[in-house]
Amino acid sequence: MTFYSISITIKFDIYQNINCEDFMEINKEVMLLMLLKALADESRMALLRLLNEGERTVGDLAIQVNLGEPTVSHHLTRMRKVGLVTLRMAGNQRFYRVNQSGLALFKQLAAEIEHIQPIPEASVSDDGWINAMGWDEADLQILREYTHDGKLTNLPPKQKKMQVVLRWLATMFENDRLYSEKEINTILKTIYAEDYISLRRDLVDMGYLRRERNGGTYWLGAVPEEKNNS
Repeated sequence: MTFYSISITIKFDIYQNINCEDFMEINKEVMLLMLLKALADESRMALLRLLNEGERTVGDLAIQVNLGEPTVSHHLTRMRKVGLVTLRMAGNQRFYRVNQSGLALFKQLAAEIEHIQPIPEASVSDDGWINAMGWDEADLQILREYTHDGKLTNLPPKQKKMQVVLRWLATMFENDRLYSEKEINTILKTIYAEDYISLRRDLVDMGYLRRERNGGTYWLGAVPEEKNNS
């Protein structure tokens, strides 16, 4: 069975040729780079040319390129991992040959090099909204550390940093407005859906939000107490 891993190298079953369709699951730029690295050696190029003429043993190849068998085996293993050659065992003998499917794929990728899309870069958080808040730089840095594009990525373990996050969350609510618990939850879910209930409780415990005793109505901490009775 043919299989592959794209973590660092691609390993193929030693008894079968590569199915070129497998490569379509891999970023083309990554695959081409791996193939080029495998061929970036004069000895490997010489070995590939010899194998293109027909199947050979490691011993035969070692004589042809004037290298030791362990060195030749190392070069062949590098090329086999990216699908350029295949291995057939016959008793104690190891026979190598060019994998025409892998070689055809290399030619195809090389021919399309100007059209291959680059590896997507990790998205960069737009923290312009953080700078616009006008807070102390230390507090702004905490927001940069725990947010991405206006959403919380995780909760700070230290209370001092959590205070900054709660202070920021309080800006999501309007003065002189009453909120139901459902409305509070809806707003906080857009910021941190993983644990919006804990955020709501922390906002109340730290005084950023006030609520009725029965918990049905909430308002911003700056709103006077008598607002609750209106």
